[in-house]
Amino acid sequence: MKISEITQVIEQTAPLATQEDYDNSGLIVGHPEDDVESALLCVDITEEVMDEAEALGVGLVISHHPIIFHALKRLNGSNYIQRVVERAVQRGIALYACHTNLDAVPGGMSYRVAELLGLQEVKLLSPSRPGQSEIGFGVIGHLPQPLPPLDFLRKVQQRLNVQVIRHSDFCRETVSRVALCTGAGASLIDTAAAAGADLYLAADFKYNDFLDADKRLVVADIGHFESEYCAIDLLFDIITKKIATFALHKSKKSRNPINYLV
Repeated sequence: MKISEITQVIEQTAPLATQEDYDNSGLIVGHPEDDVESALLCVDITEEVMDEAEALGVGLVISHHPIIFHALKRLNGSNYIQRVVERAVQRGIALYACHTNLDAVPGGMSYRVAELLGLQEVKLLSPSRPGQSEIGFGVIGHLPQPLPPLDFLRKVQQRLNVQVIRHSDFCRETVSRVALCTGAGASLIDTAAAAGADLYLAADFKYNDFLDADKRLVVADIGHFESEYCAIDLLFDIITKKIATFALHKSKKSRNPINYLV
């Protein structure tokens, strides 16, 4: 099967035109007309994932995060990004990323996490395109029944396999309306508060973000990788709904680069 046939299926759901200007989604290494028999799905393309790709014999690795995000000025193997790209070229393995376009579209990353957490009547939190009310970042919905914030965060830990949650003071006895954004989402704290969220889940909060919540809502940082691990299952579902006969592998080496001492 040609790479273009697979990427077209992905882009029907997550068009490249919906990615942010700073992003680098799309086919990064390889040629659209190359034939591949199987693909590997992951969050990040690390050297361990490349080991896995080679062992499986796949011709395509599909990641959430682009392996090349900033411009490469040289290829001399001095960091893991250069080494991965060199290996991909040498082994004839294509690399494709589906990043902010998968975040921004209806049914994308935040919607998948909301589904995993049982949120109802889920709506887009922050539209990013004028005149396109369905394209943007984050979602907001409500729980089937109010829960104490600690109970809800325990549920988040279980459903998303989160080891550590950093959170602000529990300024609500219960939470009912929940907003969330996968990945780095601190910029939407004010938006979540204005939308009436009792609690906002995202990642990559800084120290002052917890202060700036100012008891308007509970903010909780669940970790970048943890919030986006669902990309593997989401991409798997997108592809297999349209191409049932193509061999897809979910990476077993796609892991959080952050280690926790607890």
